[in-house]
Parts: sequence; C-alpha cells; structure tokens
Amino acid sequence: MQVPPKVTERAFARLAEIGAGDQGQALRIAVEGGGCSGFQYDIKLDHPADDDLVLEGNGQKVVVDAVSLPFLAGATIDFTEELIGARFTIENPNASSSCGCGTSFSM
Repeated sequence: MQVPPKVTERAFARLAEIGAGDQGQALRIAVEGGGCSGFQYDIKLDHPADDDLVLEGNGQKVVVDAVSLPFLAGATIDFTEELIGARFTIENPNASSSCGCGTSFSM
C-alpha cells in the first residue's frame, strides 16, 4: 500500500485565498513524461474526476489521478512564497534528482 501524498495547511489556505473550492475546482497534481530530468509536474486548477484521489482540507481539494499517484507516494504538496515568486511546490521522496526549476525530476 502506497503512502498517499500529504498537503500542508499553507497549500490549502492558498487554495482558499484564490477561491478554488468556491468555483468547484481543485488543485490537480499530475506527473507527466518530459522536462529536463525525465518527469515533470503539471500543477493546475481542474475539476475532480471520478478516479482521482481527493485530499481535502480547509474546504479545499487537491486531486491526483491514478497514473500519477505512484510517483507521488509520500510526497508533500506545499505553497511557498520566495523572492522569485509564490508557487505550489512538491517535496518528493521518490525523486532521485530534480532540476533547478523545481518542476522536473528523475527517479
């Protein structure tokens, strides 16, 4: 059994700030082939699908599709505000390396 990803309070709070749940949308975290390290994250607002894993908190939802789930086992989905900008981030224990942009990784 895989450990599902977890979502920080900051990430749920940011979704509440932008009104995602009010619009019936969730933050979708997907893993796709490509990027400079072999895999890349696709993070966007989307409507939940029937086969999604739904993580809920603060009245907000984060969804992960069944294909991406094994790549995100035990990962932490967070929201950070840095000098380069504010963004959703993923701390993934499955990634053996990642690139500087933080959206691409290898396993």
